Amino acid sequence: MTADNQRVVVWATGGIGSIAIRTITERPDLDLVGVWVHSADKDGRDAGDLANGEPIGLKATGDADALIALKPDCVVYAASGPERDALAIPDYVKLLSAGINVVTTSTTRLVNPHAYEPAEWRDQLTTAAKEGQASLYASGIEPGFAADYLPLVLSTQSSQIEKIHSYEMGLYDDYGVPDIMSDALGFGRPLEYVPWISFPGAIAGEWQGQLRLVAEALGVELDEIRETFDRAVTDRTLEVAMGTVEAGTCGALRMQAIGMVGGREAIVIEHVTRLAHDVAPDWPRGIGDLSYRVVITGQPDIDCTLAATLRDPQKAGIEGMTSGAGAMVATAMRVVNAIPYVVAAQPGLLSSVDLPLTIPRGSFATA
Repeated sequence: MTADNQRVVVWATGGIGSIAIRTITERPDLDLVGVWVHSADKDGRDAGDLANGEPIGLKATGDADALIALKPDCVVYAASGPERDALAIPDYVKLLSAGINVVTTSTTRLVNPHAYEPAEWRDQLTTAAKEGQASLYASGIEPGFAADYLPLVLSTQSSQIEKIHSYEMGLYDDYGVPDIMSDALGFGRPLEYVPWISFPGAIAGEWQGQLRLVAEALGVELDEIRETFDRAVTDRTLEVAMGTVEAGTCGALRMQAIGMVGGREAIVIEHVTRLAHDVAPDWPRGIGDLSYRVVITGQPDIDCTLAATLRDPQKAGIEGMTSGAGAMVATAMRVVNAIPYVVAAQPGLLSSVDLPLTIPRGSFATA
């Protein structure tokens, strides 16, 4: 530990939190000083064991006040759950008010904090950041990079832009959370079922912040945001992480949030999500099990496809996951790598365009 190192607490030990714990312990410029856990059976256990790694001599705790008393420079907030925003916002407020910076993967709509709703919660965060002179930054691979920041990076090659279309195309066969997969998204349900994501405003609500982030950065004002939603059934029974998906039920989703400018489609975010590669074969597909694509129509036309993969998920400490393992690491690193830059930033609610390029110093393999 050196005087210049950033003192970091990791908040929760799920998939993202565990990746963050392992990475922070290996970085020369970051010191892990605490780990928060929700369940009593994890309280007091070695944080390294909880992260599927070797013991590191640091005990996890459920005592949030004790972690705040450590006065860390930053908290990596990776708690999750169906009420993640309702539970996370009070935590953010408490941490920011105490002068602790926060980087988070939990509240994805905060990737553009200026468009975050409800406004009441945004105002609470703004007040807390001002009171504690601290900053909050949210990111991930999508949202947080592939459909918002990456298009802006690619646009630095453009002399003129007519349209930006960003895609996520992937398998969610290993995502085993039934209340999200079945109830909210409608996988495994007959097409008569009306999932939450199909409610008017749901798709726009999830992605409008990203659309506005890109538009504002490029000096464009969106007239409105439109939505499209489509489903396709599987013609065979599938055994996936969420359970058995019967033939004739929903096996794929296709969703778009469309930013309109001057009556035309200008910025589009599209997600194509399947439970098997052979469902909805005529829909867009990417590379392997999960990839991202950005198409910029203009001068010049730009077409970029990104895939984050792991050669050995088990070696990386990710058990029981294949298609999304690389994306999980990328998601965690979007915030871990940003820690020094967030700590150095002016206090407030930050987006990716408010920070310099968050180059991961100390990450280059030397052995």
